[in-house]
This record gives sequence, structure tokens and C-alpha cells, in this order.
Amino acid sequence: MARTLQPGSKLVVATHNPGKLREIVDLLRPFQVDVTSAGALGLPEPDETASDFVGNARIKALAAARGSTLPALADDSGFCVAALGGAPGVHSARWAGPEKDFSTAMARVREQMGDGPEQRAWFVAALCLAWPDGATQTFAGRVDGETVWPPRGQRGFGYDPMFLPRGGTLTFGEMEPLDKHAVSHRARAFAQFVAACLG
Repeated sequence: MARTLQPGSKLVVATHNPGKLREIVDLLRPFQVDVTSAGALGLPEPDETASDFVGNARIKALAAARGSTLPALADDSGFCVAALGGAPGVHSARWAGPEKDFSTAMARVREQMGDGPEQRAWFVAALCLAWPDGATQTFAGRVDGETVWPPRGQRGFGYDPMFLPRGGTLTFGEMEPLDKHAVSHRARAFAQFVAACLG
């Protein structure tokens, strides 16, 4: 049976990424969970050595749970482009380099794609809730769409300005946060997490 977080529970969000932290805190707000981040606690970022999103989320969640002795929620997510065989995928953050410059990363995606007709892309998010004793629960979400160039919008973070969700007219970079939360890959994974762990 899944373990649950009760109102007032302390939870570490296992990220040092301010954009990702902001989105997860927004999603958690209705549940009265006392949230802090791995960055705020001074916990180191573990090496993400898994070959998939779920594995990397588990690595980050377990490191934060053991380092803080609190339950920890980690997200591993990425931008996948059909014309690049699913890249950058689990290496999405690495494509932005040590400076985390996603304008450079988006330009690299565009350069490697070229001008071919294949524009399909998708975002994947995996969430892992880990406990200090090593127990974990994982959840995954995906949203499909296509790339756009040039990037549009200043909202969101990462590759959001170059992703147009299927059936939409605004990129993730143009959407109001609440509108993005309604359809995003992270929101889809989060809905599963809520049903299992906060319900």
C-alpha cells in the first residue's frame, strides 16, 4: 500500500532548479505540505547516472531523503525531439551547459534538426517520492506536440518557448502558469502522485 503525506508533513523537493521548484511548489500549494528544497538545505546534487527519467528521479529523491531524513520528491524531466531520435531526452539539462543557458540548448536542438518536415516533440516527467528508509514510489507523465522556431514566450523555463502542445496555439513559454499546469507532463505525473500519496 502506498505511503501518504498528511497535511502539515515536511517534504523536500529534490531540486536546485528554481523554475522546476516554482512549478512543483505551485502544484503542492493546495495540499498544505511544508515544502523546502534540496538547494535550500545545502544538499549536494547527485550524479544522474540512470538511462531513463524514472531512474534519475529515483536517484535524486533517495539522495535528498537520506540527506535530510525527510520524505523527498524529485522530478526528472526532459525534452524529446523525434528528428533527433528522442534527444536531448535525459540529457536535456546537459545540453544547456554548465551555465544552464537554455537559449543555447534550444539553438542546438534547432541546428541539429535542420529544416526537415519532422517537427514532433514531447516532454516527459517522472516523479519519485522517496523516504529515508529507501522506499520509493514513481509516477510518469508525457505531453506531445511539436517544435516551433524561433522560440516564443518568456514564461516557463528550459525548452518551454520552443514547444507547442498538440492542439494548442501557445507555446509553454507563452502560457500562463495555471494553463500550463493543466496540461503539462509534470502536471500529469503530479496528478498520479496526488491520487496515490496525497489523497
